[in-house]
Amino acid sequence: MKFPGSVLASVFLFVAETSAALYLSSTYRSGGDGMWQALTLLFSLLPCALVQLTLLFVHRDFTRDRPLVLLLHLLQLGPLFRCFEVFCIYCQSNHIEEPYVSITKKRQIPKNGHSEEIEKEVGQAEGKLFTHRSAFSRASVIQAFLGSAPQLTLQLYISVLRQDVSIGRCLFMVLSLLSIVYGALRCNILAIKIKYDEYDVKVKPLAYVCIFLWRSFEIVTRVIVLVLFTSVLKAWVVIDILINFLGFLFYPWILFWCSGSPFPENFEKAFSRLGTTIVLCFLTLLYAGINMFCWSAVQLKINNPDLISKSQNWYRLLVYYMVRFIENAFLLLMWYLYKTDIYMYVCAPLLMLQLLIGYCTAILFMVVFYQFFHPCKKLFSPNASESFQEWLKCACCNRRRQESCESAENTDLRSPTDREETPSSSKISSMPSQILNTDELSSA
Repeated sequence: MKFPGSVLASVFLFVAETSAALYLSSTYRSGGDGMWQALTLLFSLLPCALVQLTLLFVHRDFTRDRPLVLLLHLLQLGPLFRCFEVFCIYCQSNHIEEPYVSITKKRQIPKNGHSEEIEKEVGQAEGKLFTHRSAFSRASVIQAFLGSAPQLTLQLYISVLRQDVSIGRCLFMVLSLLSIVYGALRCNILAIKIKYDEYDVKVKPLAYVCIFLWRSFEIVTRVIVLVLFTSVLKAWVVIDILINFLGFLFYPWILFWCSGSPFPENFEKAFSRLGTTIVLCFLTLLYAGINMFCWSAVQLKINNPDLISKSQNWYRLLVYYMVRFIENAFLLLMWYLYKTDIYMYVCAPLLMLQLLIGYCTAILFMVVFYQFFHPCKKLFSPNASESFQEWLKCACCNRRRQESCESAENTDLRSPTDREETPSSSKISSMPSQILNTDELSSA
């Protein structure tokens, strides 16, 4: 049975980040910074509450008679109790032989065009561990993008304004960054397992390393760009955030309304129509929070029973990174034009170049992952490089067609007087012969 290392990592980041936030908020209170204390507590306690609700929802504890579990979650101790439960199940599974097992069927990744179906026995203990891993993976994503990402942006902004980084704030920012990157990594793995649910997916260690580097460069550059722009244009950053957030928030609903599909009511039988609406709104909120800082790796599709589109859309991925690169470059340009005296000793052009190169490095690691290390790269075609080449060919072909159409229109729009004034080749060649004939007749 696989060691539950992901559960341990999620609980460690949850406890460490919450403890650091409480300590840092106490230092803000002692220093008289009430606003920084309130925002630090908000970005710490809000994701804590959402994590508790997520664990209760995945384990379906709302409909079960477990008052002690509900009390522990109310006291924000739910992840610790779940982690203890996971390791109890893991330790007992090696000593107790289970009388009942279930058989699951999975298909292997095709090799040489052939895919075999394999059967695997899953015991009750392994099934419970799978549920716990799934719950903690979703909780890590929620904690990362609804808590750690705005928290990291806030603490870095405070450091820029004060031009000082304390040891506690530095440690807190490192923990927040690790939480965001880990949440983005879990988001990638969840997207792969949901899209290719019928296959036996095995992610290699190099794939994890590539995803970690891809997400690290992407998130670090995005947060620094937002902080730099906020430090010089505080009012305009609100407009930029609202456009990004509201655009991604309403995009799945616009696609749902345009499709004309009925309201989804069958993805959870225990929910009423109001409960389903609340869950869908929360999912779109999380989807918008993820796309604010990095690529979500999934396309939320409300009219789908799985709520996720299982098709691999390379063009949406390409458009996202192109638009995000242009946006980052524009925000850096505005920062360069309106920077204040606090950046007197900062080489602004070099910093802008480093940030843009860092974002391009993230895109490079993303292409490397999809091209070489994606566990299901044999299942989607074309791959990343072929899709990009196809897009370039289509763009070049469209450009050539436009140029040919413009040249044809220019020749058709030429005036008839211009055509009469330009003699044809036959007329020019016949003129000398006519002159010679008149000379011969005159001499005769």
